[in-house]
Amino acid sequence: MQSPYIVELNEQNFRQVLEGSMETPVLLHFFASVSQESIDLIPAVQSLTQDYDGALTLALVDCEKQQAIAAQFGIQALPTIALFINGQPVDGLGGPQPIEAIEQMLAKHLPSKEELTIQKALKLIEQGQHTAALPLLDSISEERAAKGDVKLAKADCLLETQQFDLAEALLAHIPLEYQDNYFKGLVAKLELHKQAADSPEIQSLETQLETQPDNVQLACDLAKQYHQVNRDEEALALLWQFLVRDLNALEGELKKTFMDILSALGQGNPIAGKYRRQLYSILY
Repeated sequence: MQSPYIVELNEQNFRQVLEGSMETPVLLHFFASVSQESIDLIPAVQSLTQDYDGALTLALVDCEKQQAIAAQFGIQALPTIALFINGQPVDGLGGPQPIEAIEQMLAKHLPSKEELTIQKALKLIEQGQHTAALPLLDSISEERAAKGDVKLAKADCLLETQQFDLAEALLAHIPLEYQDNYFKGLVAKLELHKQAADSPEIQSLETQLETQPDNVQLACDLAKQYHQVNRDEEALALLWQFLVRDLNALEGELKKTFMDILSALGQGNPIAGKYRRQLYSILY
């Protein structure tokens, strides 16, 4: 398995690999062809290392080729597993082991896979890649997602991807101990959106439509204004009220506006999916 996190340990890279444990924990796996159990375990240990996605380095030690290293560690049983952190051995296992035993050993010293996922998402957010970070945060367990740090990170992603209602719902339930400058910055960003989303132009059109509820042009103009400030669900709901009565209202302009908003939202958007289905139901 080719991976930057998996190396074959030898006398030339021995010191470098162990010194690397000052930055990233190193798991040594001692094996030999005379021990089929130690050979069979290699793919599972490699896969486990890949799951840690850079938070763990695996060093494979062929005891037949690296007898001096095996002797230095006093290897008496195969397979033998040794975990190094900060240049020092902190844990190990000797003799045939199920992969679950190694997972349990690592869990005592390393962040869980879930915490690693959160760390990866936070790094993406720092890099401005909120769209990529959001699915990672969505994959977190419900219990962990209820914690303030994950809620803040997710609210950040929702704001950046213009899912303002969902962001507001999260920010309304942030524990007091997490209401720091990060939290205040997100709230300020939400308030700016709210102010822009309720412009005098929108308020004027809403007032006119209240007095002229059957004015199709007013409805179309208001829907366009809603779309410009990312109030797309309201825009689609408003347009649909008129489209369901007349698909060719305003000589097709209403349907075109409706389709333009659906297109802007993209294929994966649940709101767009809902209104596409409704449109298809009256088209076909």
